[in-house]
Amino acid sequence: MSGRSVRLKSVPVQSLSELERARLQEVAFYQLQQDCDLGCQITIPKDGQKRKKSLRKKLDSLGKEKNRDKEFIPQAFGMPLSQVIANDRAYKLKQDSQREEQKDVSDFVASLLPFGTKRQNKELSSSNSSLSSTSETPNESTSPNTPEPAPRARRRGAMSVDSITDLDDNQSRLLEALQLSLPAEAQSKKEKARDKKLSLNPIYRQVPRLVDSCCQHLEKHGLQTVGIFRVGSSKKRVRQLREEFDRGVDVVLEEEHSIHDVAALLKEFLRDMPDPLLTKELYSAFINTLLLEPDEQLSTLQLLIYLLPPCNCDTLHRLLQFLFTVASHAEDSTDKDGQEVIGNKMTSLNLATIFGPNLLHKQKSTDKEFTVQSSARAEESTAIIAVVQKMIENYETLFMVPPDLQNEVLISLLETDPDVVDYLLRRKASQSSVLTVDGQI
Repeated sequence: MSGRSVRLKSVPVQSLSELERARLQEVAFYQLQQDCDLGCQITIPKDGQKRKKSLRKKLDSLGKEKNRDKEFIPQAFGMPLSQVIANDRAYKLKQDSQREEQKDVSDFVASLLPFGTKRQNKELSSSNSSLSSTSETPNESTSPNTPEPAPRARRRGAMSVDSITDLDDNQSRLLEALQLSLPAEAQSKKEKARDKKLSLNPIYRQVPRLVDSCCQHLEKHGLQTVGIFRVGSSKKRVRQLREEFDRGVDVVLEEEHSIHDVAALLKEFLRDMPDPLLTKELYSAFINTLLLEPDEQLSTLQLLIYLLPPCNCDTLHRLLQFLFTVASHAEDSTDKDGQEVIGNKMTSLNLATIFGPNLLHKQKSTDKEFTVQSSARAEESTAIIAVVQKMIENYETLFMVPPDLQNEVLISLLETDPDVVDYLLRRKASQSSVLTVDGQI
């Protein structure tokens, strides 16, 4: 609106606002239907919210009184990914609230101390101590990976303090974003009503606590471990770790934790997900990318990733980033002192062979299916490995949004929300600092 032109650059998909990601999903879906001949029906995957609610109701009905204290326990295994992240989020908010309540009580008591006698001071200190002790819970301590809560003035409502990108330069920008998110004019198009509820800021990073903890531990301690995912683990120790995560214990993975136990725990989490990370709806589409020309495969995989729900997309990015790092340490090398460093022998092909069947599948297969369709299964398994290997090797490119797609998203928004587009463009301009005069989007 000011007459300036913004030169768009490729950006990580996680840096886009919630509204932009929703429109990017629609743009990617349209392009896949129009320009990509994958020979199968493509549908946008559901984020699991409806399934989550019905499952939750069934679980709650089994015994509300027994499970009353387990409301915020962040169970992780065998649950929809969106539910796992919601549990993690609720648990973190509960901890933050407890810390704030304790701080408020301490501040209140401290403010009274100067006005009392020494005897009263002692009584108040004793009272404060008892208040603190009674409000403590077994889950009070937080993981070192969980940042301290931001001051109230800096919070962004649904935004997490560990957001990938903090785009709020000052309070006025936040106020402007909130005003644009909830315009005063009446809704004219029902199909765009949901967009009005979407934030103009990035969604908080939606990666399960367990996945992030395992990846960080293995990146720190396991990159030189030969056969990191092939060597057997202790079933007893893995089961204990699994139960601790499911009980809501703040598990801190230390150096003494076995590399192979943590690796097995990560594989179990992915294996037990009710819906695979790449979703059943897109199974055939991902497999059929292998039928395309090599130069088209990557761009089509990119569009398919944009269709994933944000929680799947963010978790997939974290996992592929980790697997790429593991593969980069597969070969033997020499350090700066000339000493030989043994590689872990886990190439991208080896990793895709191990993780592929857990990331991409149609359904849990029965023994009968394996015997009747063993040859077809073998072909599908080879295709799954090839797709996942390509994703590991090109993960950085796959999660970047090129300028032409950003342009399509902005043009789509321009038809319904020109004020929002103006705000987004000004924000992009302030980030890139690339400005010209008298231009177009």
